[in-house]
Amino acid sequence: MSESRPALPWPALVAGVLAAAAAQRQADASPNMELGAFSVSLAVKDLESSRQFYEKLGFKVFAGDASKNWLILKNGDHVIGLFQGMFERNTLTFNPGWDADAKPVPGAPDIREIQRQVKAAGVQLTIEADETTTGPAHFVAVDPDGNPVLFDQHL
Repeated sequence: MSESRPALPWPALVAGVLAAAAAQRQADASPNMELGAFSVSLAVKDLESSRQFYEKLGFKVFAGDASKNWLILKNGDHVIGLFQGMFERNTLTFNPGWDADAKPVPGAPDIREIQRQVKAAGVQLTIEADETTTGPAHFVAVDPDGNPVLFDQHL
């Protein structure tokens, strides 16, 4: 006695695969934003105690000026900034034009171009870079959970 199987819905299966492929092509066609180096900027209460804590986790001071209440620490590719009295909240930070070692990335887009892409994607900005200027600038967005996202170009 043989079991009968229901017919496979080939047309629906093929249509689903084609729709998924079309969606992937559309996603691949959207502009890739080159955001630069990423770090987390921590709003710390005591710079020295925070430095000591993160050094116990293997971070080493990479840049900054403790006399001005900020330090950048690295552990491999992981970068955190410690900022005393500069930020109200912990902040996600992107540095366009820099790699993780704070070295210039040739051909990286200017912050104003990234700002135009972010705004075109429908993201509201709380601070905008002046489009009429060149050189260092920054802009800020806030994610749906209230986390500030800082785009800060130093070059």
